[in-house]
Amino acid sequence: MLPPRSDLPHHEVTNQPPARGDLDLWDGDPVLREAAAASGGQAEGLAGYGAQMGRAEMRMAGREANRHPPELVLFDAGGRRLDEVRFHPAYHQIMQASAAAGYAAVAWEGKPGGHATHAAMVYLASQAEPGHCCPLTMSYAATPALAAAPEVAKLWGPKLVSRHYDPSVAPLARKRGATLGMAMTEKQGGSDVRANATRAVRDGDGWRLYGHKWFCSAPMSDGFLTLAQTGAGLTCFLVPRWLEGERNGIRLMRLKDKLGNRSNASAEIEYEGAFAQILGEEGAGVRTIIEMVHHTRLDTAMAPAGLMRAALAEAHHWVVHRTAFQRRLIDAPLMRAVLADLVLDWQGCTALGMHVAAAFDGRAPERRAFARIGVALAKFLANKLCPLVCVEAMEVLGGMGYVEDAALPLLYREAPLNGIWEGSGNVICLDILRSLAREPLAGEVLREELAAARGGSAAFDAALAEHIARWPALPEEAEARWFAERTALLLTASILLRTAPAPVAEAFAATRLAGPRGRVAGAVPAAETGALLARLGPLA
Repeated sequence: MLPPRSDLPHHEVTNQPPARGDLDLWDGDPVLREAAAASGGQAEGLAGYGAQMGRAEMRMAGREANRHPPELVLFDAGGRRLDEVRFHPAYHQIMQASAAAGYAAVAWEGKPGGHATHAAMVYLASQAEPGHCCPLTMSYAATPALAAAPEVAKLWGPKLVSRHYDPSVAPLARKRGATLGMAMTEKQGGSDVRANATRAVRDGDGWRLYGHKWFCSAPMSDGFLTLAQTGAGLTCFLVPRWLEGERNGIRLMRLKDKLGNRSNASAEIEYEGAFAQILGEEGAGVRTIIEMVHHTRLDTAMAPAGLMRAALAEAHHWVVHRTAFQRRLIDAPLMRAVLADLVLDWQGCTALGMHVAAAFDGRAPERRAFARIGVALAKFLANKLCPLVCVEAMEVLGGMGYVEDAALPLLYREAPLNGIWEGSGNVICLDILRSLAREPLAGEVLREELAAARGGSAAFDAALAEHIARWPALPEEAEARWFAERTALLLTASILLRTAPAPVAEAFAATRLAGPRGRVAGAVPAAETGALLARLGPLA
């Protein structure tokens, strides 16, 4: 490819960073490699996927998929009902790449470290194009929920883990691969799904659904897990998108005009006698679908870490190649302090998320208990930090960071998403208190995880003792966020003290757990910036 011209008629383009070209999102990321090794991730598959997602061609496909958003097509030329969403070819290109790499499948293929590998893929995919993660994440998370209905799982399970992406409008039997979405939220209830009003009426061996769903993510999925009321109460159903010889009674009302990515469609839908298959027992809808929610929460903890990495990589590239006031920006002590501080947020969230993902791979009751409490803590912390990191990275680029030609606007718009999806901050904090109150084993394993780093840092030891003294028992509801944040920071510090290079772990404990600190980035000792900035990669 020929380089662009710099000698323009009225000026020469100088002091602008070069195009980043092909990147290797795995090889160039020591933080991810270390976290994957510590959690048992499959390095070979991640290396190939990271190289693929970092190629300039794939990153451009991500930009094209967002530049040309999906189109709602309700009718054909003759006025017949379609209820379809059409996507740009770039969207299908990136979906195919991630599906083939095993994004939705690798956790269920029986090899060690499957969930940790999946979590790392979420992190990598979020850097290339975050919108396509939604249908693949839900497909990954639907597999354990299908266990509630073995006959349904027999039909759907193999298609969800086939590594084939098939976007055709066709019933499940004619497809090599399938995706599953979710449609739970209704206008009157929001997070309170027990207020759902959608009705389910028995129809032979199946059911017919009537009602609305205010949010239906990825409406071109091959099916949806949904909740509806029967005579026994709220019940979980699988609604096929397409039936043999006809379209199911799912009406697309409109696409949501979302803040974040544009590539993935979210819709409002209505069920008009839509055929559905029951999952689990009548009245046990929340208990059935909670397995899907539990696994999607892992992805909502890892995606913000990937967004932070992408934002910091853009900022790092800028400061290495940009000069101001006769010196490179990377050589300015204040700039180094800001970036080094942000590195700690990103590395901490990556290490925490991957450590929790390893617990998803465990079968022992202790590992399962830690997965449940750990994923809530990781989701809460990562999503509170992600918008702050992205906006600081945007500010590094100045006005250019605010322009859609750069990568930062999409990352910034996407940053709040995972903090809202699958439980906003308050919901997550209340879930943390509820889990600790109802499941003694969760509290036991959490205490063990925290205690495992004792003796590794005076700052950590003092902060842990203070935490225990402040909350000898669970806090009142009004302190739930304070408790959750502090617990998540202590857990992150414990993991870093056990797995990360000493300068990183010690800096995290010193700046996040001890001493006076402001609420903006840049509060790290100058002597520690070099070791922290090295985590971003080479200076060229």
